[in-house]
Amino acid sequence: MARHGLPRTITPPVILALENSTACGSVAVVTGACCLAEHSLTSTATHSARLLAAIDQIMNETSLQWEKLDAIAVSLGPGSFTGLRIVLSTVKGLAMATGLPLIGISSLDGLAAQFMGCTRLVCPALDARKKEIYTAFYRCADTAPPQRVSDYLSLAPEALAAAIDEPVILAGDGAHLYRQPLAALLPEAVFAPMDRVFPRAAAIGALAQDAYQR
Repeated sequence: MARHGLPRTITPPVILALENSTACGSVAVVTGACCLAEHSLTSTATHSARLLAAIDQIMNETSLQWEKLDAIAVSLGPGSFTGLRIVLSTVKGLAMATGLPLIGISSLDGLAAQFMGCTRLVCPALDARKKEIYTAFYRCADTAPPQRVSDYLSLAPEALAAAIDEPVILAGDGAHLYRQPLAALLPEAVFAPMDRVFPRAAAIGALAQDAYQR
């Protein structure tokens, strides 16, 4: 039986998720069974102006009222200081206004979660500026999301390559920014396609499902 008067096709918990750690932010509504909707905010200048409008739009399109939500999830970075400051101040205000629990998820975890079932070592790589990459290493077990098996790191591309001695899939804007030196040092590496360059709100929301249950 559905809680909160939700339609039977919607499985709780229902989570509003926001990701704003890179140049492509996103907003999503995720349930226990699926992603109901997701909007991308590809911009380097208008996240602040568009974020609340995107939240309002996605709530309207999914026909959900705030009292139907169980939690709000947000990407904690690493990533853009400005983008993270905007999204964290926004969700803190929403959490205080609604009384909903707030769940923080690493943007690296969110990017890695897009590679569920991958048999290679998963290495999300986000641009850290100053010729470094934010990264960590993940492994998949069965159908569960990839699990982190290293500390969160900030490394030069050459140092990252030196730390890898097995088949790996590299994903993220840092991997594409430094693709040439990484490919030269890791000739067997696979680079994820461009549609998986950025962390996504849907992945943040999916990881928040487990955190909510705990």
